Amino acid sequence: MNKDEMKGKAHELKGRLKEAVGVATANPSLEDEGASERTHGVVEGKLGEARRKVGEAIKDLGTAIKK
Repeated sequence: MNKDEMKGKAHELKGRLKEAVGVATANPSLEDEGASERTHGVVEGKLGEARRKVGEAIKDLGTAIKK
């Protein structure tokens, strides 16, 4: 996991917590804020994952070229 993936997971968790508190307290604005932050975290995590996979592919290509 790279730092973008970890940040994404943290945002996703924080968003889920906000969303749950919003539902429990009947606060729609907090619920919406949590949903938005959760979505942001998912996107950030996926971008981090893609970045990691591209890096791994480049590393594998470099290894294959050296042979």
